[in-house]
Amino acid sequence: MSFPLLTVTAALPAVGAVATAAVPAARRTAAKWLALLVSLATLALAIVVLVRFDPGGARYQLTESHAWISDFGVRYELGVDGIGAVLVALTALLIPFIILAGWHDADPEETGNRRWRPTQGYFALILAVEAMVVISFEATDVFLFYVFFEAMLIPMYFLIGGFGDRAHGSYRYAATAARGDETAATQRSYAAVKFLLYNLVGGLIMLAAVIGLYVVAGSFSLQDIAQARASGSLHMATSTERWLFLGFFFAFAVKAPLWPLHTWLPNAMQESTAPVAVLITAVVDKVGTFAMLRFCLQLFPGASKWATPVILVLAVISIIYGALLAVGQRDIKRLIAYASISHFGFIIMGIFAMTSQGQSGATLYMVNHGISTAALLLVVGFLISRRGSRLIADYGGVQKVAPVLAGTFLIGGLATLSLPGLAPFVSEFLVLVGTFTRYPVIGIIATFAIVLAALYVLVLYQRTMTGPVKPAVSGMSDLRARELVVVTPLIVLLVFLGVYPKPVTDIVNPAVKHTMSDVHKKDPKPAVEAAK
Repeated sequence: MSFPLLTVTAALPAVGAVATAAVPAARRTAAKWLALLVSLATLALAIVVLVRFDPGGARYQLTESHAWISDFGVRYELGVDGIGAVLVALTALLIPFIILAGWHDADPEETGNRRWRPTQGYFALILAVEAMVVISFEATDVFLFYVFFEAMLIPMYFLIGGFGDRAHGSYRYAATAARGDETAATQRSYAAVKFLLYNLVGGLIMLAAVIGLYVVAGSFSLQDIAQARASGSLHMATSTERWLFLGFFFAFAVKAPLWPLHTWLPNAMQESTAPVAVLITAVVDKVGTFAMLRFCLQLFPGASKWATPVILVLAVISIIYGALLAVGQRDIKRLIAYASISHFGFIIMGIFAMTSQGQSGATLYMVNHGISTAALLLVVGFLISRRGSRLIADYGGVQKVAPVLAGTFLIGGLATLSLPGLAPFVSEFLVLVGTFTRYPVIGIIATFAIVLAALYVLVLYQRTMTGPVKPAVSGMSDLRARELVVVTPLIVLLVFLGVYPKPVTDIVNPAVKHTMSDVHKKDPKPAVEAAK
């Protein structure tokens, strides 16, 4: 029997979560180091997965298959294609930085809770989310995927509601300082409940679709169902396929998030600590867009093509709407949340453009957005921890007292607006080119978001980092060694993938070709053939 590499990669952070939670209350520092070491070991395993994955080999590799609930045809089946392998690596890459950045976020003096072990719980929950996200990227049994797709909501709920941001985030909050803790707790609880309810509703609708799929196909195995559909031995009525597709897509659109199902994200990111906000938008939300590629397009190719025009309209609304609302935000983290809604619109647009450039760009966008958003949000978290406020108006002149912090903030912001030379530019360019070749009007409208992105990023930088030094900012310290260890590798990756994305595209392109084959689509021929 071959070594179960995928199982171990997902199981290690799960075991680490239990071990971290069991560390004695008095040994908070030991719990932090244990969580960090487990995350680094998981990263090493994810790198092994990437190294062992052969882009020219079978579609799904490193596969594992074992009976689980035999009476209902549920199997424990794992396997990764190029897209899954890259996203497993992205998840494993970001978690150590999330842990380091939140090193003091759950200390009792920070949370105000001395009755239980918040430090151990905080880092255990992060590792639990990592385990569930990793196995979601690996699962090739639909029911197995569904279990962890929903299970990850529970630790996320406690991370948002129990370890939220204690900084000032609204003018009303600042004006009621005497009731600040109570108000903040209420806002955190509201954000956590809203996150949970939105995603649970999406999950319940998906559960009905999963059961319907089993009734029609007699199996939960992604590969078996796809092969049966391709061979013609499994036929779905058009209406049945469309209803099942909508059940799956709705849940993924909530998670992604796609307009108009996005409203939970700004609240969740605003009320979370910066590391948890990165966990939400750079890690957990990627499961939604990944699942659109793996399940919607592969299981329901006809319905995917049928729904494409409407989905593209919703995607372009997300792009413009998110960018417009980002321009008008007064809260830094809400601004980044609306920018992420715009970026997820680009990813979904690339997926449903049904071109190889669009889908390759969408996959690369998932990776690049994860890195760029992590870099920007974590620097913002360091900034907020020094000033104690999320309000843009409370800052000014930071670059004069903390130039390294301001410089890293600028690079993260420029990556967010997809500046050429930084990683997100390549993916956004591919998505726009891939969309324009088949849907030129949609591509043209989406391009306007580039101007809006430049506006909200540069105005944010101008208001917070330039101008006279505000009194409350004058004593602000620059980035410390731990914070530099967090930010520097992310910036290096942004530059490296901005000038040389080939290592990622070489892995994902074969998987994109398989997806294009699933939906029986070929790239449009150019209007003018290139001279030979």
